[in-house]
Amino acid sequence: MTGSPALILLLTLGLCCPRIHGHRYQMTATFSNSRTTHTQVGQRLELECQTTKDDSSIFWIHQDKGGTLHFIVFTSSLSQNNFKGNTPTSTRFEAKKYGKSHRLVVKSFSPQDEGNYFCLMNINRVLYFTPPLPVLLPVVTTTTTVAPTTQHNITEKDPCLKTPDPETSKEKDLNFLCDIFIWVPLAGTCLLLLIALAVTIALCQQTRRRRCRCKRPANGKPNVKSSMPSHHI
Repeated sequence: MTGSPALILLLTLGLCCPRIHGHRYQMTATFSNSRTTHTQVGQRLELECQTTKDDSSIFWIHQDKGGTLHFIVFTSSLSQNNFKGNTPTSTRFEAKKYGKSHRLVVKSFSPQDEGNYFCLMNINRVLYFTPPLPVLLPVVTTTTTVAPTTQHNITEKDPCLKTPDPETSKEKDLNFLCDIFIWVPLAGTCLLLLIALAVTIALCQQTRRRRCRCKRPANGKPNVKSSMPSHHI
């Protein structure tokens, strides 16, 4: 929301030139609820401007966090409002007058509404304005994660930096016991089988030698006696 150039010029002159400040009238801008220190996004916010003049007409000015001034509303002494665009109402703000008190309502506070708020009054070509009223959202604190410190004398290849887990140690012990109960009997059985196989081979070789001890003739044929009787002539 951009302000009127003439109004912004007047406000700038009032801020820069101390002689423009008058001492006849006094103005203060506060929160309507004295317990309010911060506001929330989407919350309804009410600001109040107190003057020492009954029939006063005031301007509400917003200075954003970048320092830019924005005209909000002009409320006449007859309680008539004039928002930006010369309209009597606004979708974002409400303005009311109660005697010497002027109230500005931010319907739904948003981050763009953060900044300083001023109440400005022009009487007999003299500017009177309040000190800036800061309206800010609460600061959200973020937790920072501290990076783990590196140990200088340890290389990346060291596998023994972690603390051993007790559960993991128990599981390893159980696995070792299971291996003993399984593999030791199996190895013993295999050893017995090898011994039995060796004994069997040795017995077979001895039996074979006994069977092959009979003598054979030189021509390779056994001596056979003729059954035919010899005839003498």
